[in-house]
Amino acid sequence: MSEPKKAIVVELGFGGLMHIPPMNVPHKLLKELANSFNLGKNKLDTSYGSIKVKPKTIGTALGLNASVSFKDLSEDNKVIFRRFQGKTLKNLTDEIMNIGVDNDENRLIFKRIFILYIQMAFLLPTTINKVSPVHLAPIFQMDKITEGNWGSHVLDFIVKGISNYHLKKKKSNDGCLYALMIIYFHLTKNTNKKAEAIPGPPWVSH
Repeated sequence: MSEPKKAIVVELGFGGLMHIPPMNVPHKLLKELANSFNLGKNKLDTSYGSIKVKPKTIGTALGLNASVSFKDLSEDNKVIFRRFQGKTLKNLTDEIMNIGVDNDENRLIFKRIFILYIQMAFLLPTTINKVSPVHLAPIFQMDKITEGNWGSHVLDFIVKGISNYHLKKKKSNDGCLYALMIIYFHLTKNTNKKAEAIPGPPWVSH
């Protein structure tokens, strides 16, 4: 991704996610994290202790805003809806790489594509590889995108995914289990450290 595009990502409030290194996360680890998540208390229970997973915890782990309520978003713009309806992750990846950002119109389109991409690829992944209504909702109010409580939005999706995994015996798990992994690693590496020695947010960068 070009430097101008990276600057736009930071402007949108997702700069912390650029610290995510390429990795092949074992499915077994993600399964154990899902099984260790206490749905009744929203706690991650591990052999190193327990940590309450709040919207702020998700925000701190991933460098996302988690300070206000995630507002209801308008779905009136049918042109935008048709523009992105049915897009796959590959479609969005190709568009992110190919679109220019040399004028305001293209910058706005890039922002919308990126918001859809980061939700599908990372924050709100689902087993269906197409843009869904839950992914589309935020792009209708791009002027308020930095105000959204993404920590709460991601946590709600994690809880829903783990609930379906346990109660409906789904083989796969929707939701950003990577966030739980970052929280788990932060807990295991810093359990016995003094406060001043514990790295600050975003935890994903450490």
